[in-house]
Amino acid sequence: MPSARLRRSLAAATALPLLALAATACGYGSKSDEDDKPSRAAAAEGAKKLSASSVRIGYFPNLTHATALVGIEKGLFQKELGATTVKPSTFNAGPSEIEALNSGSIDIGFIGPSPSINGFTQSRGKSLRIIGGSASGGVKLVVNPKKITSLDDVKGKRIATPQLGNTQDVAFLNWVAEKGWKVDAQSGKGDVSVVRSDNKVTPDAYKSGSIDGAWVPEPTASKLVSEGAKELLDERDLWPGKKFVITNIIVSQKFLSEHRDVVEAVLRGSVTTNKWIKDNDEAAKTTANKALEKLSGKALPADQLDPAWKSIEILDDPLAATLQAEADHAVKAGLLEKPQLKGIYDLGPLNKVLKAEGSPAVDDAGLGVK
Repeated sequence: MPSARLRRSLAAATALPLLALAATACGYGSKSDEDDKPSRAAAAEGAKKLSASSVRIGYFPNLTHATALVGIEKGLFQKELGATTVKPSTFNAGPSEIEALNSGSIDIGFIGPSPSINGFTQSRGKSLRIIGGSASGGVKLVVNPKKITSLDDVKGKRIATPQLGNTQDVAFLNWVAEKGWKVDAQSGKGDVSVVRSDNKVTPDAYKSGSIDGAWVPEPTASKLVSEGAKELLDERDLWPGKKFVITNIIVSQKFLSEHRDVVEAVLRGSVTTNKWIKDNDEAAKTTANKALEKLSGKALPADQLDPAWKSIEILDDPLAATLQAEADHAVKAGLLEKPQLKGIYDLGPLNKVLKAEGSPAVDDAGLGVK
């Protein structure tokens, strides 16, 4: 894979300060909600229970977590689980979701690649498995068109990323290196000034002129465009087949071992939801935005929702090869010691579900459990 595909942040595996940073890019200002509230779709009376009476699912109020947003909103997970109750919890950062998984507060989570790798490596491979994919794409470089009109113009400018060592930060640092420019990863100083800015405040930083652009996930990218920025690069264009993992499905190894039937039911719900999203694009977009409004108190306006939705691909495949590439890029950027990822995937339950659906199996890129 060309090194220009530089990638997402796994910085947390090298130092404790980065551990807290490496997984936050997926959240957009929501508060953690770990009240174990039951799913809106109650279990049908008389439905058969699986090996667990409930399953606690974590996710972010974020379009790249559309599978969870739509599947829970429409009751598609609950339908597959029968009398086993879905209890959703929302988070605004990867570290808090990993902490909840490790403590047993949630059983299954939708989460980005960086915290998935962090959780696995920091526990020496004992905390979690990646059991499926959910989304690809949804990351863009957007800039002030009055100051930047070409990719070469980025040199000497101030470009925001969500946090030091996070997914988009590593991707931008790698892209900068591929351009032949020098930047100190820790300070962000060099041929380009990398400004670490929370996604919630980046639009204000752009309006004030304190940054000239940003390498950010959706819907922040589309929000900046709605305020006058111009899309200069879609990160999908840096990847073979225009695909790279942005959201995984993880499970605690304990829950997977004790309740494999429940895990399979959740994955059936995920596959069913993803198919419904693909078959009902406009309705799915509306449903996701409705869920966002309920969770965060505010729906996305059309000029942000529409382009953001188009840039995200919902899928079942975890795109395992791109996870390894992302780890390699973080190592290359000096933000991660080479991790041992063998065993991070267990795609057996997903492939069982896909086979029953008549769909082809997905590959773990040699990183599957023995």
